[in-house]
Parts: sequence; C-alpha cells; structure tokens
Amino acid sequence: MATFISVPLKKSTEVDLVKPLAKYVTSTYPAGDEQAEHIRAVEELNKLRRNALGRPLDKHESSLEILLRYYDQLCAVEPKFPFCENQLCLTFTWKDAFDKGSLFGGSVKLALASLGYEKTCVLFNAAALASQIASEQNLDNDEGLKIAAKYYQLASGAFAHIKDTVLSALNREPTMDIAPETVGTLSTIMLAQAQEVFFLKAITGRMKDGVIAKLSNQAADYYGDAFKQCQYKDNLPKYFYFQEVLPVLAAKHCIMQANAELHQSAIAKQKKRFGEEIARLQHAAELVKTVASRYDEYVSVKDLTEKINRALTAAKKDNDFIYHDRVPEVKDLEHIGKATLVKATAITPPLSQKFSDVFEKMVPMAVQQSVGVYGQRKAETVNRLVGTMREATNLCNGVLASLNLPAALEDLSGDSIPQSIAEKARSVVQQGGLQSIEQLIKDLPELLTRNREILDEALKMLNDEETTDNELRAKFNQRWNRTPSGDLYKPLRAEGANFRDILDKAVQADQVVKDRYNTHCDMIALLCKPENELSAALPSANPTRKLQGSEVVNVLRSQLTQLEEVKKEREALEVEIKGVVFDMSTTFLTALAKDGAINEEQLSVSQLDQLYGEHKQRVQNSLRQQEELLAQIQTSHQEFSSLKQANTEANQREEVLKKLASAHDSYVEISSNLREGTKFYNDLTEILLKFQNKCCDIVFARKTERDELLKELQQSIAREPSAPSFNVPAYQSTPAAPPGGPTPAPRTVFTLPNQQTQAIPQPPARPPPPNFPTQAASPNPPASTPSSNLPPVAQPSQAQGPPYPTYQGYPQYFQVPMGYNPYAYGQYNVPYMPYQGTPGQAGYPGGPPAAQGYPGYPAQGPPPPQQQQQQQPYFPQQ
Repeated sequence: MATFISVPLKKSTEVDLVKPLAKYVTSTYPAGDEQAEHIRAVEELNKLRRNALGRPLDKHESSLEILLRYYDQLCAVEPKFPFCENQLCLTFTWKDAFDKGSLFGGSVKLALASLGYEKTCVLFNAAALASQIASEQNLDNDEGLKIAAKYYQLASGAFAHIKDTVLSALNREPTMDIAPETVGTLSTIMLAQAQEVFFLKAITGRMKDGVIAKLSNQAADYYGDAFKQCQYKDNLPKYFYFQEVLPVLAAKHCIMQANAELHQSAIAKQKKRFGEEIARLQHAAELVKTVASRYDEYVSVKDLTEKINRALTAAKKDNDFIYHDRVPEVKDLEHIGKATLVKATAITPPLSQKFSDVFEKMVPMAVQQSVGVYGQRKAETVNRLVGTMREATNLCNGVLASLNLPAALEDLSGDSIPQSIAEKARSVVQQGGLQSIEQLIKDLPELLTRNREILDEALKMLNDEETTDNELRAKFNQRWNRTPSGDLYKPLRAEGANFRDILDKAVQADQVVKDRYNTHCDMIALLCKPENELSAALPSANPTRKLQGSEVVNVLRSQLTQLEEVKKEREALEVEIKGVVFDMSTTFLTALAKDGAINEEQLSVSQLDQLYGEHKQRVQNSLRQQEELLAQIQTSHQEFSSLKQANTEANQREEVLKKLASAHDSYVEISSNLREGTKFYNDLTEILLKFQNKCCDIVFARKTERDELLKELQQSIAREPSAPSFNVPAYQSTPAAPPGGPTPAPRTVFTLPNQQTQAIPQPPARPPPPNFPTQAASPNPPASTPSSNLPPVAQPSQAQGPPYPTYQGYPQYFQVPMGYNPYAYGQYNVPYMPYQGTPGQAGYPGGPPAAQGYPGYPAQGPPPPQQQQQQQPYFPQQ
C-alpha cells in the first residue's frame, strides 16, 4: 500500500563567486590581515557552492547537511555584501525541476542577479532531497519511521517558506516549480505523507483503534487537499510529474479514509453497534474497490481489501444470524474525529548542525553603512570646527595686515626691512616661491581632464548598454521581460551626475584660486627676491622714530604676543581635533542585535557630542579671546597712529608693507588650496575608478543576462509551431482502432524496493494465415505461352482491392501491392512462381527438368489472355 512521493532536484549552472566578491573586499577593506581573511572566506564560500550544487547528491543525510550548510552560509553572508543588480551583481541560473524541455527548445530556466533567488532554489533542493531521503527509509522499524516523519516535515516547512518569500525575493515572475501555488501544493503533500508515517507508527505500536482512525482521517484530509490543489491549478496538470502524482494522491485519499472507517468499525463493534460496523466496513470496501479499479497500477490495496472483506463478511454473518441490527446509511454515520501529529518545520537559520560562519569577522552591511554615515558625520563635525578656527585665523591676519602690524612696530627706524616681513619672505622662498604655485596650477587641468575622461567612459558604457536593451525591448516587446536598463541605472546615473557637479564646482574653486594668485602675484614675486632687492623696493621714511620705547608701542607688542599665543593654541587644538578616533562598529552591532535595526542618527549624534563637546567649548573660548584682543589692538593702534608723523613717503612705505604681509598670507592660503585641490583630484580619481569598475561589472552582468535571455527566446521561438493548425482531411486520418481499444502507453509506476510489480497482460497471439485451396492446372501448357516464360497467374476468386499503380521494370520482375501484408499470400491468388534459370547456367542441383514442377506441388496453368494483358513489367523489355 505504501507509495510515497518525492520531488526532483533543480539544476544550476556554475557561478564564479571568487572574482566579484574578492574584488569588492579589496576595494572596501584596506590591505592587511583582515582583507586576506575575507578573501579566504570568499574562496571557502565558492568551494561550498561547488560541493552543494556542482555534483550529483546521494540520497543520504550527509548530502542534505551540505545543502543546508550552504543555505545557512547564504543567509549569513547576505547582509554583509551589497547583493543587487546595480552594485554587486551575481547572476544565478537555475532550470525548472519539472519541465523536461524539448529536443530543440531545451528546458525552462531562469537567470537572475539576486541572492534571494539563489537561496530560494537551494532551499527547494534541500526540501526535494529531504523528500527523497524520507522516501528511501525502511518503514518496518521505528528508526525508519522517525527519520521519514522528520524529513517530510522539514520538506513541508521548506516548501511553505518558499511560498511565503519567493515573490519578495525575486521581484519578478518565478518559474513554475518555485511558484507559490506549486510549492504550496508540495508542502501539503509532504505534510500528508508525514501524517501517514505517524499512522503507520500507530499501527506498528498497536495503539487504540480510536487514535488510529483519527490519524488516518486527518491524513485523508491532507491528501484530499493536495489533490484539489493539483487538480484545480491551471499550470500544474500540464507537467508529467503532476500527471503521475494526481492518481497517487486520489488513491491515498481513499485508502486513508478506508483505514479510518475500518478502525472506527472496530470501535463500533466494541460498543455493540453492529449496524454501524457493517456500514463503515461497506464504505471502506467501496473505497478500496475504487482504488483497485482506477489506480491499481500506482498503489496496491490487495492486503487492505482482503482485511476489510474478511471483517465485513464476519460482521454480516453475526448480524444476520444473531444481532439483526439495522444498517444505517453512510451519510447518517457520526463523523470520525481527526488528530494532527505533524507540523511543518519552521525555517529558521541555521538549519545545519555543523554550521560556522566563514565571514564571522565581517560586519553586516547595515553596520558598514552606519559606520560610513557616522564617518561622514564625524568628518563634517571636524571640518566645521577646523573651518571655524581657520576662518578666525584668516580674519585675524587680515585685520593685522590692514593695520600693518606687527610691521609698523618693527619699522620704527624707517630704513630697514621689518623683521616680520623678512621672516615672511624667507618662508615664501622655503616653500618654493612662485615656481611651486605655478607648477601646482599647471597640474590641475591635467588632473581634471583625467577625471572627466574616467567619468565619461563609465557613463558611455551605461548609455551603450541601455541603447542595446531598448532596441531589444522594442524588437521582442513583452518577451523581453527583464528589468529595463533605464530603471536599473538610475542610482548610477545619479551618482555620476553628483560626480559631474563636484567636478564643476572644483573648476569654479580652481578659478577663484587662480584669480587670487593673479592679484597677489607681483607682491609674492617681491617676497621671493633677495633681501637687498626687497629693501631697495621699500620706500624710505622715518615718521615714528620718536615712538621707540613709548608705552603705546609696548602695549601693542604685548597684545600682539597674546594674539600669537591664541593662534598657536588654535593650531594645537586643530591637530587634537583631527586626531580623535572612535570605533562605532561595536555600538552599531550591539544595537542591531538588541533591536534588529540601527538608529544611526541618534547613536552617531550622541557619540559625537560626547567626543567633541569639550573641543567645541575650547574653540568658542579661542574665538572669544581673539575677538577681545583684536578690539584692544585696534584701540591701541588708533592711539599709535595718532602719534605718528604722517607724510607721503611714510604712507607709501606703510602701504607696501601691508601688501607684502597680505601677499604672504595669500601665498600660504593659495599653496594650501592648491595642494588640497591636487589631493582632491587624486582621491577623486580613485573613487571614479571604483565607479567605473562598478559600471563595468554591472554592464558585463547585464550582457551575460542579455545573452542568456536571447538564448531562451530563441529556444522558445523554436518550440513554437511554424504554421497555424489546420484540419486534416477525413481520408488521411488514421484508421479506427479495433473494438478492444488501443493498448495504453506504459507509464511510470511508483513502487517500493520490496514491492513486486504486477505482470502486465500480453496481447493475444496473432492468428495464422488463411488457407485457400490450390487450383488444378492443365499438365500441358498451350503452345501460345510467351517466350519470356512468364509465371502463370490464377484468376482471382474474389474482389480485388484498390488498383495499384503500375511501373515499368526489369524483365521477369512484376508489380507488388504497395502496402505490405505478411498474410497476403493466397488472398490475391498469387500463384507460386517456379525457379527461373539463367541462360547458360545449370539448374538448381536435384531440381526437376524444365517445364516440370517440383514433386508434391500442383502445376499451374497459363493465365487467361485478359489477365496477361494486365501484367506490366517495371521497365520496358529489351
């Protein structure tokens, strides 16, 4: 009776995981031990896929363990890499498990750049292999029953999980084997078989009839539900697999219901309800009779039928002779209860008992992204604090340059170079002077052009692929059912547009720096000259000689010294701010493990306030001190200016000193800006190269997907009929079958290893050919016999068949009816043709003389003249 259904495995093509994943690791993680460890983990993942999918799997638990371990690793690695079509694009191709394809078209397959698709197909294979392992178990012992029930429930849970997640994992129409309606049906089938295993366990354990009846009735319900799902789905019955499964499900439904009635009848007998006992046994007998008449080639119910018939005969005999209890109708019987002992196993990774995550030290993508956003927030905080201090320093230098301080205090003699100007001149020369700035300005356009070329080439690849995709979509219309390239490339195009805006803004900033350089170029060139030339270029004047040693000068110098101290503290604070380091990975991992999500903004803002709160306070104090000192310096400078003797030469000298001080400050700032710009372009080049590689990878993946889809379309076109169907004329149709009907084509029969296959009845023996009486021929042939010695033909004694076309042939060869019939000899009265000897060659040894027949064979007379005229040779006589 026990015939169990198993599911075939899907087949996948080989995929190289090492190259794209290792490329992502090397571009994301710095070179070192961590990067090397992640690359080794990538190689281990690729090896694990080959073991799970690259070879045939035995129907053993060790093979299932390999599949489950690979599935668990996919679940663990999914949040750690950006698997998607426009980032890390890996295309997985799987064939339909049930579609066997055709000679020219091949089998149905689907290629998707989705790790969720890979997970779904691997879980399908795990469920299918679990069903095969369960079907191979020996159900005559408790261990086999236990293993079978375990794996049927695992298969049911896996199929149910696919039903709930496949559409969200694929974001497109799946193949029919993993469609929700298909896997839902398979889940019900596996659950029904698990319930049947518990029913068999109850029988083996000799449990009470009431428990067995409830278990069997529940199994019958499961099989009935599975049969309905198979029968009423539009696409399932077209598969040969489900055509074979349908009768098994129908038979199992009847068998389980018959078992429930059988064991419930035993309870009725115990309660002395003999009429109910007979009614239930009669119903059970009808059910097994239906199975025997319709599904006998799939499921054998011989033993169950004999058991039910014996019980029914005994019950009828006892009731007829002793009890005379009324036998109720089946519809009036009390419904049998149900007991469910099975439950679909919940799919909660890890499913493997020996699973260990090879990417354990790699943080999830959510944490990586949060760390990246935190880094941006930290950089913004640092830049804001440093920018505020630099702006304050530039403001301070501008104010001092406008007041010609400290040069005005150093130039009291009026005929020498002030010390501060001399130091600034030496600083400019040490930093390279004009040549350094001019070289940096010259390099900027080359760097800009290089970055523009990289960006243009990346976007050109996207444009070319999108154009090809649009052309194919216009050509194939609805058949071109992949994601449009225009939609897929939107994030990349937005990123490219952002890079282009950055380059445009960089060009504007470069122009501002060039304009500022052009403004101060002459004064910077003056600072680069030797000291004697610089001294000669300064106008000579002595308006403040009498102020040497005065209180105003001393106060100004003291205030300027305090201001320099503030600027030095600010420089140290800037270094300290840039040196703050804190790893937020642990914080984000803890939040992810606790809440299942990361509130990055709240955690980052809180941590940054904690790290930079003190520094912000120190920056504000520095700004306040500078503001107070500048106010005091301006007041003292006004008093100092009122004591100076003003004249034209003095004003000219002071103006030149101001320009020289401003030129030095501009030189320092321009040099800093140009170096930052050079570093910016170089860093941007690396980012643009990564962007170009990303575009190249996705375009390559799209081309691979395009080639696969074109191949599938060609195969589907090859499977389509080349011309519309038409009606065949009646006279060309196949002759009707004999009354007995045609012999059915052989079909696959589900059997157990210890189940004997029933002998298929053979067709009756072919009847012997009909015997016709030989006709007597005249012993002496007439003289009019042709010289060609043609064999005589007897006059037909019955109507001839349809006339056959005549063909000219070689001499002594005659026409034969077109349709060959092994029993035709004698039906058309074709006489025996005697042996014709070749001229000049002796006859057959022991043969009779010429014009005499063989002994024992009647001689044939010549045919009538009208029949001789009808004989036509194949070819004209020579």
